Amino acid sequence: MRKNIFYAQSGGVTSVINASACGVIETARKNRDKIGKVFAGRNGIIGALTEDLIDTSKDSASAIAALRHTPSGAFGSCRYKLGNIEDNKVEFERLIEVFKAHNIGYFLYNGGGDSADTCLKVSQLSASMGFPIQAIHIPKTVDNDLPITDNCPGFGSVAKYIAVSTLEASLDVASMARTSTKVFVLEVMGRHAGWIAAAGALADTEEQPVPVIVLFPEVKFDPKRFLAEVKKKVEKFGYVSVVVSEGVRHEDGRFLAEAGSTDAFGHSQLGGAAPVVANMVKQEHGYKYHWAVADYLQRAARHVASKSDVEQAYAVGKAAVTMALAGKNAVMPAIKRTSNSPYRWKIEEAKLSKVANVEKMMPKSFITKDGFGITKKCRQYLEPLIKGEDYPPYKNGLPRYVRLKNIAVTKKLNNEFTLK
Repeated sequence: MRKNIFYAQSGGVTSVINASACGVIETARKNRDKIGKVFAGRNGIIGALTEDLIDTSKDSASAIAALRHTPSGAFGSCRYKLGNIEDNKVEFERLIEVFKAHNIGYFLYNGGGDSADTCLKVSQLSASMGFPIQAIHIPKTVDNDLPITDNCPGFGSVAKYIAVSTLEASLDVASMARTSTKVFVLEVMGRHAGWIAAAGALADTEEQPVPVIVLFPEVKFDPKRFLAEVKKKVEKFGYVSVVVSEGVRHEDGRFLAEAGSTDAFGHSQLGGAAPVVANMVKQEHGYKYHWAVADYLQRAARHVASKSDVEQAYAVGKAAVTMALAGKNAVMPAIKRTSNSPYRWKIEEAKLSKVANVEKMMPKSFITKDGFGITKKCRQYLEPLIKGEDYPPYKNGLPRYVRLKNIAVTKKLNNEFTLK
């Protein structure tokens, strides 16, 4: 009997995560002789625990194809982390119960580091609880902090958005700097790794110099050095743009923007690095400033997505199904860069045991010695990831994004499950 696929999206969504879903569903449909249906979890792993499954076969081929250019999570996402199998046996027994009821033999989980951990735990069900399941992690994270893979689907488009926004805002400030705003501060995502913040420096090119200061989580924040750099740039150019990662820390390890609370994964809740930095500049130099927080805008901006990012997101979804059909378990399709110029890449297999709970920080060789910019090596790494345009179709001036039917699969279990 052909086994069904359980596919789910987890964590913060991106502008291209649905392209991965498209890759999964279209590839599965091309292998109907080997695969039954693709059931999507409504709101991630929660959909599996509560037996809230979506039958993707109810949507047309054209609707599924439109996922490729539609942002956000088509099936809903979540921040819910499974505990250890030994300490949370009830959860895993519930997963088995649902998988058995719906003939699910493949578990494809689309997310970042915490999702890789969840996927690894599910892959261990065969050994620990005697249930055959093949678990494949599909990489996704705007933070670009998964190990082994050259880059993470979702990052290239965010990097493009931040580079474009920094350039455009800088031109705006430059036009007003003589009598008005001299400093623009843009806060971007990045709790521990400064990949997104680094992309802001791409706005500064040899052909069109733009004064940009980048504040990385990897570099401890020194107010005196920062304020001196701001003054230096303003005196030379008349203005400056500052791109600050939400994860920038003081010398003592405290986040500039720590709110004092935590999210569902136990991470410190952040928000507000931009106004902190902007107020420092105002108090020290008296410069007029404006600040903005890219927040959801940076990860939802499908209208300015990177073509290479869209292609890679689709490719890892397709590869996940191929790996599942090949009998693989506890693996992740990883992107391997084979050439910078011209930019070439391929998909390889990475073991989840080497991916889960490991964060990839920016190499020291990617950050300039003064700690405020990116090196030529970093630029060579970033530029191919933002190249190419893949515009969605438009109607009446707005992008045409798809909303799937998301028809629920009939429940087969009588008992309800209460989330912890």
